[in-house]
Amino acid sequence: MTEAKTISVITAVHAPGAHHLPEAYKSLLAQELPAGWDWQWVIQEDGATDEVAPHVPDDERVSFGQGRAGRAAMARMLGLARARGEAVKVLDADDQLTPGTLARDLEALERNPGVGWVTSRVLDLLPNGSTLGFEGDPAPGVLERGSVLEHWRAHDYRASVHPATLAIRKDLLLALGGWMALPASEDTGLLLALSAVSRGWFNAEVGLLYRKWPGQVTGAASHIDPVERDARMQVIDARATALARSGWVYSPSAVA
Repeated sequence: MTEAKTISVITAVHAPGAHHLPEAYKSLLAQELPAGWDWQWVIQEDGATDEVAPHVPDDERVSFGQGRAGRAAMARMLGLARARGEAVKVLDADDQLTPGTLARDLEALERNPGVGWVTSRVLDLLPNGSTLGFEGDPAPGVLERGSVLEHWRAHDYRASVHPATLAIRKDLLLALGGWMALPASEDTGLLLALSAVSRGWFNAEVGLLYRKWPGQVTGAASHIDPVERDARMQVIDARATALARSGWVYSPSAVA
């Protein structure tokens, strides 16, 4: 019997957001994967408290770890050590996958060996349960190398796709060093590094409900501090520029 392939879903969580984990888990249980695939959920606490573990499901497919606090990028990187999948999917603790998301991600990677990463449409999930969409999504299909980076530069550092929806071939994720060591925008930094060296894919179907709530990190005043934001954007741009100028272009083998 052929051994099943795995997509590793990586979730960084800190204590204030741990109560959202059951809803994220419910969205994982609703996923139907292509034949021959399983999922693994890697939950990594940003810190080592007693407040997260009670919300972690009792499921053999779930791997829970803790470590020194250092924000989301560090937690994801520590969790990556336990990721056994050929592909890695990002899922923030307070967000939810929509039905079919993982299947669409994997199908895009399997059918397009020249594509290294996948994103999808996202809706904001508001506190009252309603959702809010965005204008300006790219056309579905291939995102040519450099296209997301160019859009980001031309639109006040706002990307055309959402980094919280990323699914990535693990070897490409590792080759780029993972998420950037930044206090915020670490996922944007990864997205733009991916754009600099590899073609991507955009699924027009909604793939993520992005929760808006008072305790989320991106809602903090420090997240929009102009001095820090400028520093983050400068180093993200510099990294992507250096990668593009290096001449290295990712040539993945098929996930299958």
